Amino acid sequence: MPPVTWRTTDHQASNKGQHDHNDGQSSAAGRRACAAHVATYTATQTAALLLGSRVLGVRLRPGPVAVALALSAATHYAADRREPLRRLADATGKAKFVRLTDFGMNGAYALDQAFHHTFETAAALIASA
Repeated sequence: MPPVTWRTTDHQASNKGQHDHNDGQSSAAGRRACAAHVATYTATQTAALLLGSRVLGVRLRPGPVAVALALSAATHYAADRREPLRRLADATGKAKFVRLTDFGMNGAYALDQAFHHTFETAAALIASA
């Protein structure tokens, strides 16, 4: 489990996907919770990147690192607001899978993690440029 998972608050985790079109939910509350989560996530990523590069003696250039962290933060926010990822799943033929919650599977979680890992990999490649 990534260290950032331990830094995310229960409030952030349970509210970051709120949208006005769901009964009893608020898009503004969802945006605030998601922004706070992404700020924590990005700060943790930054600290790990700086510490890791220092320990390993890897020299990183500030420009690519800033671009990589911005890409990671922006895509993380989009995915964790949930609706953009659900729309992407619907548009790419994954409508049933993204809503799957049977047989010990959670399709939304699986697609969320695949999305995050794809952009974390892209960010790592950019940071190392």
